[in-house]
Amino acid sequence: MERDELGAWLRLAMAPGIGRVGARRLLAAFGPPEQLFARSPAALEAATGAAVAQALTQEPEGWAEQVQRTWDWLQGAPDTRRVLSLADPGFPQDLLQTEDPPLLLYVSGMAVDTWPPGVAIVGSRNPTAQGAINARQFGRALAQAGYTVVSGLALGVDGQAHEGALEGAAPGQLATIAVVGTGLDRVYPKQHLDLARRIAERGLLVSEYPLGMGPLAENFPRRNRIIAGLGLGTLVVEAALQSGSLITARMAAEQGKDVFAVPGSIHSPQSRGCHALLKQGAKLVETAEDVLEELGAAAPGPAPATATPAAEAPLLRTMGFDPVGLDALVARTGISPAQLQVELLEFELQGRVARLPGGLFQRIERS
Repeated sequence: MERDELGAWLRLAMAPGIGRVGARRLLAAFGPPEQLFARSPAALEAATGAAVAQALTQEPEGWAEQVQRTWDWLQGAPDTRRVLSLADPGFPQDLLQTEDPPLLLYVSGMAVDTWPPGVAIVGSRNPTAQGAINARQFGRALAQAGYTVVSGLALGVDGQAHEGALEGAAPGQLATIAVVGTGLDRVYPKQHLDLARRIAERGLLVSEYPLGMGPLAENFPRRNRIIAGLGLGTLVVEAALQSGSLITARMAAEQGKDVFAVPGSIHSPQSRGCHALLKQGAKLVETAEDVLEELGAAAPGPAPATATPAAEAPLLRTMGFDPVGLDALVARTGISPAQLQVELLEFELQGRVARLPGGLFQRIERS
C-alpha cells in the first residue's frame, strides 16, 4: 500500500461519527477513499447530507501523525509488515464474507498469498491444569493436520493453543494466527512478549486497531468476530458462563460455522460455558479427530504409543478428574495424610497430578 492510499484509508477510518458500517456504505457508493475525498464538499453534502459531509471534509484529529506512525512502522520491516484494506486482493476472503469485516487489517509475520484454512481455539484465561493441556494438545494436533490455529494471544487457553500449533506445524507452514485487541506495536499481555515474537516468525499477528492503541476492555470482545471469521470452525476448550469465548462461539454460529466444545466436570465453573454450548447444539469433541471429521479432513497420523494408563494407579482412579482436597482423599482411601502427601508429590513430579489453589489436587492426562 502506497502512502497516499494509506492516508486516505486512515482518514476514512478515523472520520468522526462514520464508523465501520457507514464507511462501507460510502465505499459502496463512491469507490475507494481516494475517490471519495477527491469530491467537492458540495458534491459530498448533496450525496450524503451535511453531517457526514462535514466529517469527511475535515481532517480527523491526529490523522497526520497516525499516517506517519503507520508508514514508519511499515518501512521498519517491509517484508513482514503490511496493512490490508477491504479492497486489497490479499485481504482474507473469509473475513470479507462476514457481516462486519474491518476496514483495515494490520498484519505482521509470514508472507502469505492466500490465507490458509484455520480453526479457532478459544477458552478461559484461567483454565484448569487439564484445560491448559487440552488446549495445547488440540493446537498441536490441528497444526499437524495442516490447519492454522487461530486464537487471541490471551493468557490461558489462547496461549496454550498458540504454543501447541507452533509445536505441531511443519517447517514453512503458517502455524498460527493471533488476533489481538491492541495496535501491533503493543504486546498484551506482557507475559506473551516472547510468544508474540515466535508467532511473528512462524505465523501472523493481526489487528484491526491502529498503532498506539492500548488494551481497552471494549476492544477484546469486538476482535472476537475476526477470530471466528478466520476459522472454519471454533473450538471452545474451557469457559465460564460469562466468558468472552462464548461471544466468539456465538459469532461463529452466526457466520454459519461449526462450533465445537470440550465437555468437563459438572462441578467445574470453567466447564459450564462449554456445557451451555453443547445444550445449544455445539458439537461435543474429545479429540482433534472429532474436529477433523466434522471439517472433512483426514485425521493426523497414528499417535505414539503411550505409557501405562494413569487410571491403573489406585490413588488416581480414586481421585477421578475433579479437583479434590486432602481431607476428602483421606476419607476415600483410608491412607494417612502423610502417605497421601508423598504419593501426590510423586504423581505431581510425573506430571499426572496438578496442585491447585486452596489446597486442592487434580488428576490430569497428557498425550
